[in-house]
Amino acid sequence: VVQLEESGGGSVEAGGSLKLSCAISGITYTKYCIAWFRKAPGKEREGVAGIYSGSDSTYYADFVKGRFTISQDNAKNTLYLQMNSLEPEDTAMYYCAARQAAVAFCYTGPSSQHEFNFWGRGTQVTVSS
Repeated sequence: VVQLEESGGGSVEAGGSLKLSCAISGITYTKYCIAWFRKAPGKEREGVAGIYSGSDSTYYADFVKGRFTISQDNAKNTLYLQMNSLEPEDTAMYYCAARQAAVAFCYTGPSSQHEFNFWGRGTQVTVSS
C-alpha cells in the first residue's frame, strides 16, 4: 500500500520560510514522479512543483520559481519543499502526490493532477501579512 504523509506546515509571516516534508512508503515503481500540489479556499487545486525519482529533473509552477525548491532524499524516502519568501497568496493546504512515470519529467501544470493516483492528506500553510 502506497502511503504519503506530509508534515512541516504551520503559520508564518510574509517573507518567512517553511520546509515541508513528505514521507513516502510502499511505492514499487522503478521510476515515478512525486510532486507538491496545493489548494487554497475557494480555488482549484494547483500544481506547485514536481521531481522525477532519483534525478534532478524538476518542474516548477511560474508562481513559485525562485522561491520554492523541491528535493528528495532517496535514502530516507522523503520528499521536501523548501519555501522561502512566502506570501499571503501561498496560504493553502499542501499535498504530496505520486504517480508512475514513463518519461524523466514530472509535469505538474494544469490538468496534471488527474494523472496522480496517490495522495497524502495534506499539511496546512498559513502566511499572514
